[in-house]
Amino acid sequence: MHSFAKHRHSKSGKASTKITRGLILDTGWRYDLMEWFFDTFLFRGKLRELRQRTVDLAHLQPGEKVLDVGCGTGTLAMEVARRVGATGRVFGIDPGEQQIARARSKAARRNLSIEFQVGVVEHLDFPDQTFDVVISTIMMHHLSDSLKRQGLAEIARVLRSPDPASGKPGGRLVIADFKRPEERPAPPVRFGAGGSRIQDLAALVKNAGFLRVEIEEMQLPRFPAHSAGFASFVRADKG
Repeated sequence: MHSFAKHRHSKSGKASTKITRGLILDTGWRYDLMEWFFDTFLFRGKLRELRQRTVDLAHLQPGEKVLDVGCGTGTLAMEVARRVGATGRVFGIDPGEQQIARARSKAARRNLSIEFQVGVVEHLDFPDQTFDVVISTIMMHHLSDSLKRQGLAEIARVLRSPDPASGKPGGRLVIADFKRPEERPAPPVRFGAGGSRIQDLAALVKNAGFLRVEIEEMQLPRFPAHSAGFASFVRADKG
């Protein structure tokens, strides 16, 4: 996937809420074709399983408001929409204009009401405490540590705060990402180049003010269960 990635900056040099200093994948329908190829012939369905595990860890409830950060072409957001039902609301942001166009087209064909927009994690264009859940899959490895910190601060800002009066916990965060090449047994492929050390990512989440930070790993089917895996999950509650 990184062979299609690029940096995009403001030509004026000024900060913009639509421009990111991270890598961007912006290939539209070609992204879906490439993902299908990799998942079918290399990962053997593990990318689909990764998305399903992400929404399972989020414990989505009907009527909740959910944000998918780095939504790509919208595949995960559409599964989220089915889980939160007609009373819920789902938003997806991605810096790739072709990705967002493709996501809107896919959702329209399925009669799913999802609000997709061009946006970046370091400048989330939403008010404070807007969402019950924020999810992000296969995106954090596109960001430097400084951008991760900035993005996690923004995610914490837009998540619902705990309500001490009712005892209701804060909003929930679930991140799924590739591991660094040296940590996983899979042969080097550009699809997962980069990656994040699970302990480092969990520490950044905790430092952003999240509580009950939990980690989980996923293995590829071609490797034994005791292998180091190829992807990791971080789940946490806003503190």
